[in-house]
Formats: sequence, structure tokens, C-alpha cells
Amino acid sequence: MHITLITPAPRGSRAGNRATAERWARLLRASGHRTRIITEYDAEPTDLLVALHAWRSSESVRQYRAHTPSGPLIVALTGTDIYRFQQTHPEATRYSMAEADALIGLHERVADDIPREFHNRLHTIFQSAEPLPSRRAPVQSRFDVVVIGHLRDEKDSLRTAWAARQLPQESRLNVIQLGRAHDDQWQALAEQEARENPRFDWKGELPRWQVRQHMAKARLMVISSVMEGGANVVSEACVAGLPVIASDIPGNVGLLGGDYPGTYPVEDTTALREQLLRAENEPEFLAALQSRVEARAPLFRPEAEQAALERVVNAVMDQYGKENQT
Repeated sequence: MHITLITPAPRGSRAGNRATAERWARLLRASGHRTRIITEYDAEPTDLLVALHAWRSSESVRQYRAHTPSGPLIVALTGTDIYRFQQTHPEATRYSMAEADALIGLHERVADDIPREFHNRLHTIFQSAEPLPSRRAPVQSRFDVVVIGHLRDEKDSLRTAWAARQLPQESRLNVIQLGRAHDDQWQALAEQEARENPRFDWKGELPRWQVRQHMAKARLMVISSVMEGGANVVSEACVAGLPVIASDIPGNVGLLGGDYPGTYPVEDTTALREQLLRAENEPEFLAALQSRVEARAPLFRPEAEQAALERVVNAVMDQYGKENQT
């Protein structure tokens, strides 16, 4: 088939939506489909439209429905769709959800946070990650912790740095922050933190291969977000066998598992500090976290994502075929 993917993130963007669109396009091509990625619907013929982001792509959904009223449509729900725009922009967000023949959620707890009327069209697809070539020996003089993602409000980006300020003097913990500042305010905050906090090393935006190098030799990763639709960096950490400490939001718990021991109450600096100290000082705790992420790793293999994506596509097209036979 010819499949069109719509993402609000333009070519060259390192936004998560763009990365997802490009990965899905590759996986669909590997399954034999022809794919293209655009940022707005352009009325070019297509057998199936896949829209990433219910709210930001809602105008494209409207245009597609005006042009092809019964055309097959899949909408992928992002974290901001689920945890923000359903409340702040309900009409546009729920329009896209209602028009979709299938909805895709990126973690296993999405159903808890969308209206029941949409549950029967919701499918879970875990985002995949390629394994690291190998783990590297960590720096022995430090306990390096990586935080990966653009610095912005949704990520609560400096929470780990603030927790590190509260550590005892003998701690060897060092926070390596990777990602660009979303705006001037976050730029100023990160620069100030780097000046004042000797445990904080902000690298800014790096090429993906350098990010993977940091993951390969870090001892721990923290994801401190206040909202996530299912962060691909968690998939990457699991596949890499990199222990994770995560805020206890649905988007993290829905990837790591409901009984994952390495969580803390979102935005709770003191609780995060305690988890960091445990990871540094209790080898059995760090080993337990590693064991748990490694157990989740098969969920995030590329072949698993490809198979899940193909199941959703086939379900939508089968339904479309049945409806057009009647």
C-alpha cells in the first residue's frame, strides 16, 4: 500500500514525533509498503493516512476527511495529547480521536486516561530502539547519571540536578544532561545551574551517536518528566541494559511496569535524591534495576514494533474492506 504519515515536526527536527514518523516509515517500508512523511495533508492520493499528534495534526485530519470522508485513518496519541490537549483543546483533540479508525498509544496505561468510548479502537505500540554496540566501562572516579531530552517544562529537566545538590559531600554522583534548551528561559536556567552546581554537566544538543556513547558508559539514567506519551529514551535504556530511575507518571510506569522499583513521586526532589543515593550506594538495588529493564527489553525490539504496527494497519484495512463491500 501507499501510506502517508503526518507529523507536525519538519524534516531535520529532532523532536520525538519526527523520530517516530521516520522510524515507522522505515518499518512499514520493510513490510513492503510505500511511505512518505509530510507535515500537512496535501490531498495526494494515499491508501492510508497515519497522523502523529491528535491536536497538532487535527487540521490535516479535517482536510483528509473533507477530501476522503471514509478513508482509512490512524491517529497516534502523544503525551501532550493525552495529558494536556484533551483538557486545554478538547474539541480539536477529540475530533481527531473520534475520526480515527484506530488510535495508537505508546505505553500500556493510555486507556486509563482517555474516554471509554475510544477504548475499543486503542492499540499499544511500544517504540523500539537498536541495541548499543557494547556497554563501556564507567568512569571509576564518578557515578555518572545521564538525563536525556530537550530542556523544557514537560520534562522537569533540572530535577536531577537539583536533587544532586542535596547529596552528601562524599557522593561521587555526577549528572550529565544532554539536550538543547527549549527557550531562552531554560537556556538561562541551565547555564546558571552549570555555574553553581559542581555535580552538573550540561552538554547541550549532541548527535545521536554521542548520546549513545554517554548511555553506554553511564551507570544510571533518570527520566523526570511530568508528562510523557511513552518516551523512546526509556526504550533505549531498556534495550541497552541501563538502569532507570523515573518519575511515577503513567507514561513511565506504562513502559517500565507497574511494580518497577526505581520510581519516585513526580517533582519530588527529596524522593529522587533518596533513589539516587540508593543506586549509588546499594549495588543490589542497582543490579535489581538493571535486571528489570533487561527483562522489559524484548518489548522494545524493532521486530516487535514492526509486527505491532503491521497488526494495526491490517486491522484498519480489513475493516475498511468490509465496510466497502456492503
